[in-house]
Amino acid sequence: MTRTLHFLYILFFVFVILLTLAFLTYKGFSYYKTSQEERFYNPQYNALKPSGSVGHGLGIAGSLFIIIGVFTYMARKRYRFLSHLGLLKYWLEFHIFMCILGTLLVVFHTSFKIGGVAAVSFWSMIVVFTSGIAGRVIYLQIPRTIEGRELDQRETRDLRNSIIDEIRGSYGLNEESLNFINSTAESLSGSYRESPSINFVRRYHDNRNSVRAIRGTLRENNLSRHESSKIISLVRDDIRLGRRIGRLETMKNLFHYWHIFHLPFAILMLIFLVMHVIVTVALGYKWIF
Repeated sequence: MTRTLHFLYILFFVFVILLTLAFLTYKGFSYYKTSQEERFYNPQYNALKPSGSVGHGLGIAGSLFIIIGVFTYMARKRYRFLSHLGLLKYWLEFHIFMCILGTLLVVFHTSFKIGGVAAVSFWSMIVVFTSGIAGRVIYLQIPRTIEGRELDQRETRDLRNSIIDEIRGSYGLNEESLNFINSTAESLSGSYRESPSINFVRRYHDNRNSVRAIRGTLRENNLSRHESSKIISLVRDDIRLGRRIGRLETMKNLFHYWHIFHLPFAILMLIFLVMHVIVTVALGYKWIF
């Protein structure tokens, strides 16, 4: 999948989620803003209540989306014979999309009123959802191959060296310019390793000034705009990798502990989801079946 196609892939997911949120909010706004005591008299009550024709369907669809998102990603991750079905990181993004969309539908299924066995499943789902966002942030801080496999310290350093070698060998820069680019990138990476708590504004300011200085150096080498842009992109990759090397072990440890926290709540959510479905069917709520 090319970078443009991947961007469109993510954009489609975002569009579907936002469109679903806007549509459900627009269609049910008059009902959801009504107090719990007065909803019985709302014209949309029979459709949007949790056991209603629409509300019940949202619960079923949302639960199925979450189950599909969880188990397809787990299968792709664990079974080698599925490895040819796209890169793991694309399946992770699909997993996140399905779980966000499913969570959204389940929230509207409850009509924002939660109680009984369903409440345990619901709040477990919310914990899984929020911790999933945190996990995604940590995941993005760990350098990976294009297939999504984690890189260790040595592999990350080798990747960084390959970036420097590409800049050195492909663009005919003079030695002074190469040394300046390398030292600037190393300085930015080193400042972060020495002080990981450096604030975002300062980091942005330092990056911008350094990139501006590197652009000036590149102009002295009479490079085309395309070549300069490519080198700047490689330099930014180099800086990013240098910073990630400094926090690699920390992020891997955080990701390990995140799994310990995330997985039990996911299992708890699924157990109580099954219990909720069993109780619902036992009470005769079978939707349109």
